[in-house]
Amino acid sequence: MIKVLVNGACGRMGTAVLRAVTDDSELELVAAVDRKEGIEVGKLIGEENIKLKTQQNLKQAIEMTKPDVMVDFTNPASVYDNVMTALNLGVSPVIGTTGLSEEQKGQIDELSRKQKVPAFIAANFAIGAVLMMTAARKIAEYMPQVEIIEMHHDRKLDAPSGTAITTAEMISEVRKPMKQGHPDEEEKLAGARGAEINGIPIHSVRLPGFVASQAVIFGGLGQTLTLRHDTIDRTSFMPGVVLACKKVQGLEGLVRNLENIL
Repeated sequence: MIKVLVNGACGRMGTAVLRAVTDDSELELVAAVDRKEGIEVGKLIGEENIKLKTQQNLKQAIEMTKPDVMVDFTNPASVYDNVMTALNLGVSPVIGTTGLSEEQKGQIDELSRKQKVPAFIAANFAIGAVLMMTAARKIAEYMPQVEIIEMHHDRKLDAPSGTAITTAEMISEVRKPMKQGHPDEEEKLAGARGAEINGIPIHSVRLPGFVASQAVIFGGLGQTLTLRHDTIDRTSFMPGVVLACKKVQGLEGLVRNLENIL
């Protein structure tokens, strides 16, 4: 039985993870951490037989309950400290929070290897999103002109999304950086052409009604090709989260992205 601590337990993703962990026969929920202390987990997810209450202090929760894995869906401001705390205490983090810099990811990998405590991070835990990103990388070999539009709920704190950044990075593996559009193109309003990664424009939409969606639009002579993935419900992420909880301890260092453990 793999013992799991859920960090960010009262958020929408956190409560979905709580349900997924309690529903899986190979996982045991041992702790729930959140800024809101004393919330009854059983009432939170509609399982009255669960008597756990949320705790505020991550370090104390780990020392009290001795989890094997910490699932983190918190926020960009706290995720790095959370992960470093878990690693220093011998707990493997499964990171769903986006916003970590490359420098921070490098430091997490370094500490993970030093402590011999594996870690896992994914920009997106939905299988469909992984397939979209993998397909985008392949298509870019033949249609290198591409733009990304990502759409999320209006409570998301970071832009662009981790999925959009990862998609652009995967495309960059198979195409050279290039300037797209007319060479004399002029932005009448700053930011109109979006942010850029290696010449790939990324546009972020934040509106109520969305959970998470992304379109990757390729253009060629006389044609366009669009890949689109829509997350209708947060349950779409849960098979990937559960899989990561089960596989993380068999990894080495910080492993990135779901396709590497499927």
